[in-house]
Amino acid sequence: MNNAAVWDTDETALRACPYPAYAALRADGPVHRVDRTDAAPVWYVVGHAEARRALTDPRLVRDVTRLPEEGRPVEPLAALGLDRSMLGVDPPDHTRLRGLVSAAFTVRRVALLRTRIREITDGLLDAVADRSGVDLLDVFARPLPAIVICELLGVPVTDRAVFLGWIRDLFDHAGPRASVRAAGRALAAYLGDLVAAKRASPDQGLISALLAARDERHRLTDAELLSTVTLLLVAGLETTVHLIGAATVALLRHPDQVATLRTEPDLWPRAVEELLRYDGPTEMAVARWATTDLILGGVPVPAGGEVMVVLSAANHDPALTDDPDRLDIHRRPVPHVAFGHGVHHCLGAPLARLEAEIALRTLFERFPQLRLAVPAGDLRLVPNLSLRSLTALPVTLT
Repeated sequence: MNNAAVWDTDETALRACPYPAYAALRADGPVHRVDRTDAAPVWYVVGHAEARRALTDPRLVRDVTRLPEEGRPVEPLAALGLDRSMLGVDPPDHTRLRGLVSAAFTVRRVALLRTRIREITDGLLDAVADRSGVDLLDVFARPLPAIVICELLGVPVTDRAVFLGWIRDLFDHAGPRASVRAAGRALAAYLGDLVAAKRASPDQGLISALLAARDERHRLTDAELLSTVTLLLVAGLETTVHLIGAATVALLRHPDQVATLRTEPDLWPRAVEELLRYDGPTEMAVARWATTDLILGGVPVPAGGEVMVVLSAANHDPALTDDPDRLDIHRRPVPHVAFGHGVHHCLGAPLARLEAEIALRTLFERFPQLRLAVPAGDLRLVPNLSLRSLTALPVTLT
């Protein structure tokens, strides 16, 4: 059995750049049992092929209610209000829930949003065009996806400052647990009131469409409805915010790649794929549990064992692509797992890709002198193993 040393996953250097640590694990095997000081062991999957297999293995489940009641783990998504969303269940419930919202996120449907995303992008950058320095997260990377997902769902855009604060608290693993619980309750209450308002006065947003599925065809329970709305709002924000932030940092640290994009702007879609692979926003897939004893990557995992697929490590596997630690926007697209794989592949991936492409291209074209306002080593990430989220992104625009 492969074993990894106990390492402090909140340590600043590791959070800033975990790839060498993951490479050291991967050099000793694609799957490792990692012993934790304050919890049961967890099995890390760091190889690309093994990650794709684990993400599609029906013996590894998301829904903890499928495990024996004795010794059943606490569902970590419950505090976020996501335990009855498609993120927290398995087929056939997952298939039913995903089918209800998938029409809103097809590549064709998302492409129709291109003009509106450009308008929002231009408006946000117009607002800071005369400023020399800004926190790019606050003025651009966070409000852009917030406005887009609010309009898609039918959430009042004017409320975004309120629920953005709650969402930040939900993902702040360094903060007190009481703050996480309070933020979860506040967000649930807000969305519960919003759902009630949409039931009384429907509109063209996705929340009203989900209500129609709940009230007319009885295909959603109340818990599933609220959990699904929470997922769409939170996931529609967090993934894209941190994709734009991390991609901006990566490009600023590789000016040769920016220069290439200025002369070959048609490469932007490929650049987004490479940026997703190189330093994607989601470090680890949501936890899965073994329903039976199994062998994963040659390593025994007992029934009830917790398995974490490390997406960031899988995307830097030399078996996936040559020289994986180098950013290369000319790289031939590879089947990275930045958005997961299998039935839980991120439903909003087409939207996140489009927002990132428009946001990054417009940003770098409008501000050719864009640069970090602090040394790259001074940037800090929130101590959160799920997302690679910057605390701030100070830049100089001109």
